[in-house]
Amino acid sequence: MSDTIASRLAAVRGEMASVGIQAFIVPRADEYLGEYVPAHNERLHWISGFTGSAGGVIVLEKSAAIFTDGRYTVQVRQQVSDKLFEFESLTDTPLADYLAHHLVAGDKVGIDARLHHMAWFEATKHTLAKSGIDLIALKQNPIDQHWRNRPALPSTPIMLYSAAQSGQSSLHKRQQIGAEITKAGAELALITALDSLAWLLNIRGRDVPHLPVVMGTGLLWANGTMRFFTDMSKLPQSIDAQVGEGVSFYPEEDLAEMFSELKGQKLLADPHTANAALLLAAGHAGAELIPGMDPVLMPKACKNEVELDGMRNCHVRDGAAVCRFLAWLDREVATGNLYDEGELADKLARFREQDGHYIEPSFDTISAAGANAAMCHYNHLNGKAAKLTMDSMYLVDSGGQYLDGTTDVTRTIAIGDVGAEQKKMVTLVLKGHIALDMAKFPKGTTGPQLDAFARQYLWQYGFDYDHGTGHGVGHFLSVHEGPQRIAKNANSVPLLPGMILSNEPGYYRTDGFGIRLENLVEVRACEALADAEREMLEFNAITLIPFDLRLLDKSLMTRDEIDWLNRYHKRVYQAVSPLLHEHDLAWLKHATRAI
Repeated sequence: MSDTIASRLAAVRGEMASVGIQAFIVPRADEYLGEYVPAHNERLHWISGFTGSAGGVIVLEKSAAIFTDGRYTVQVRQQVSDKLFEFESLTDTPLADYLAHHLVAGDKVGIDARLHHMAWFEATKHTLAKSGIDLIALKQNPIDQHWRNRPALPSTPIMLYSAAQSGQSSLHKRQQIGAEITKAGAELALITALDSLAWLLNIRGRDVPHLPVVMGTGLLWANGTMRFFTDMSKLPQSIDAQVGEGVSFYPEEDLAEMFSELKGQKLLADPHTANAALLLAAGHAGAELIPGMDPVLMPKACKNEVELDGMRNCHVRDGAAVCRFLAWLDREVATGNLYDEGELADKLARFREQDGHYIEPSFDTISAAGANAAMCHYNHLNGKAAKLTMDSMYLVDSGGQYLDGTTDVTRTIAIGDVGAEQKKMVTLVLKGHIALDMAKFPKGTTGPQLDAFARQYLWQYGFDYDHGTGHGVGHFLSVHEGPQRIAKNANSVPLLPGMILSNEPGYYRTDGFGIRLENLVEVRACEALADAEREMLEFNAITLIPFDLRLLDKSLMTRDEIDWLNRYHKRVYQAVSPLLHEHDLAWLKHATRAI
């Protein structure tokens, strides 16, 4: 039988019939519920051909539908057959609503409970029950039963990350988190987020693209002892000495059996990050589930001084790499050499790869020429890469994973001469970026309270952007770290000293152009306000790369904004210039000139 999308759908429908279900849900996620998944777990791609980072498929007995958000409206229609799938919006048509509309009372919906978090499982089960529809956790995933030539799981050994690199020993961290477990009224915690596990054990890995983690699951007791369930073949011989006393390792398949030892114990678990299969198994074994936020999240988010120094240092070197790229790009454009988006992304990667601490990109580079930049999460790999054109703008959003930190930066670049309208919009975006960077705020302030700082100037002209203003960033971990965020509807987690966030307002004109200006910033104590009555905080930019002065309308900027830009560019020059030479250094001097 040929291995086509149509034959795969037929095979899944055959399994559905054999177990008596009328629908099967395929999310993008794997059992670790992270942003990125290894090729071995790309089930959504296998069933549909869609390569986006978010979405889902519902397979019915005679039809199928694929659900994506606004980022992928164009891409999904390029990659997925409209003869096999209906196209639906994740925002406008929740999966449960679609199922309730297409099924009847008595029907059953099957899921692989490993691929959905517990909060989703409970909410969806409740919603479907109103229509007399049952949500069933299947024993086997129909896709796994029919996936021929499936990519192997990664086998790279675990990387040991010393206390000198991380700032704290694993034992210290485990005891610190153990105290939080006790505060939550639990005896142990289920740790499922891969970046939480890596931070807790001072290990890194290459199991997941862009995210230097090791696949596995942990049980952490309040006294700091821990069991880590993972691929035992990846353990280096010195792992015991690295993690310190109190950690034992088991094959991942032993976890379900281990739950039998938890009968009557109070188990802290995050229903928004732990998969439903694990929590259902733990509850069935008799554990008393205590719902609560992953206790690792906040300590991990508030970096220690070693982590902060690493983040600052890698941003100097990353700044030098990006400056070399931008200098090269200006020289090439000046001589009439216009490259396509893929060639530009590859060239930028080559500059970063010259750093001995560089490991991999922290995400797929968004290299967007002209109108493609109007799609805020555009990926040139999903179609034919466009070529730069003169008198336009180029948006590049990129980052690196370094042994001492994680970077993420966006710059919008002039290619030739740019019109007054584009300059106005870039300047309004920069004014918002500056306003957020300069904000001083009392301890306890949350992301939603700061979000409007970055949007205010766009709003005054009737414009806005449809993404958050800032996300957390980990230390040689996830480029999208929680819980800290700056967005209109973000959570109520306060911003605290040591957190790293992005500051990335933008503007996107459909079929026209796109703008985003992004730095990473650290939250720190504000010492400048001598007479402050409250404990005040502020941001300090750690990204050190010039903004393109050719794209600014100085007449729209205040004196304070101009002074901020000049001070920032002076910092950039002082930090990065020792790493540049000749043409690159001359470019930097010109790019950071005072205006």
